[in-house]
Amino acid sequence: MMNSQRNQQGVALIIVLLIVAIVSVLATEMGGRMQLQVKRASNIKENNQAYWYAMGAEQYARKSLKLLIDNDGDVIHLDQQWDQEFAYPIEGGGIQAQLVDMQSCFNLNALVEPDSPAPSVNNNNSNNNDPLLPARKLAFKRLLDEVEPAIPGYNIDILRDSLVDWLDNDSRTTDYGAEDSEYESLQFPYVAANNFMVHKSELRLVKGVEVPWLNELLKLVCVLPNDSLFKININTVSEENAAVIAAATGLTRSDAESILANRGAEGYQKVEEFLDDPSIQALKLKNAQKDWFDVKTSHFILHTKTKYNDATFAMQTLFKVDSNKKISIIRREFSGF
Repeated sequence: MMNSQRNQQGVALIIVLLIVAIVSVLATEMGGRMQLQVKRASNIKENNQAYWYAMGAEQYARKSLKLLIDNDGDVIHLDQQWDQEFAYPIEGGGIQAQLVDMQSCFNLNALVEPDSPAPSVNNNNSNNNDPLLPARKLAFKRLLDEVEPAIPGYNIDILRDSLVDWLDNDSRTTDYGAEDSEYESLQFPYVAANNFMVHKSELRLVKGVEVPWLNELLKLVCVLPNDSLFKININTVSEENAAVIAAATGLTRSDAESILANRGAEGYQKVEEFLDDPSIQALKLKNAQKDWFDVKTSHFILHTKTKYNDATFAMQTLFKVDSNKKISIIRREFSGF
């Protein structure tokens, strides 16, 4: 009986130890999960705070743009306060914001075919009856000629025509272009958009693009969503991007840089001042080509980056100014600064 009692006591002790071990494991697991949930909640809170800081910067930029357009909207130039990077320190982080004129670059959507039904949205700025699409294609070709490192001539012809095919809404292939059959035969197949581009990064999908010079080309181009507007603000094109002016006019890059360097701190007050330059007059531009240039801007993009504790948030907001000077947001993109 004594041996049986000792055996029972030993079994009971083992059971108690087993229960203690299980409870310890459960407590440790619960504690770990609680710490994870607390950290997760903290991250969500910090990320939300960084997001709302970015939204606050967007609203401030919108208000500032409204003030700019109301007071100085007839002439937009680089000597105005909007053209700088703003930095706002805040407790636990900060806000960086920078406005960029979206009409100081080449709008890729300007190469939409006039007869193409691709611009199906209501768009007062669309130039669907523009008889000078060949002139726009030539301007894009000249832009490609200015990219460094130099793009091979064969690639230039392919990319120009392939971009037109990418944007139009038919299956007819332009001279050196590409349609669905070309893209479907790739190792990782896809089809042409046959519509407006939404973002300039789409350009990497178009036939003829190569990595060595793509980044340099992307610095000179932009995309206005659902808009084939081709208006270049001659006051906001930087000298580093003089290739945009050279492409649109037919000037050499050095002549374009010279014109931009001599425009003065407040730029041209009227387009006619730019067109009256002897080097521009010598080109004998057609009236439709002269309409490509302006001293006003209707599209701006805001690059915002915010930080709060360990959280960071980046956003790009595209603003559009309509004919009534009303400012609307037509795109938000959550991406790098």
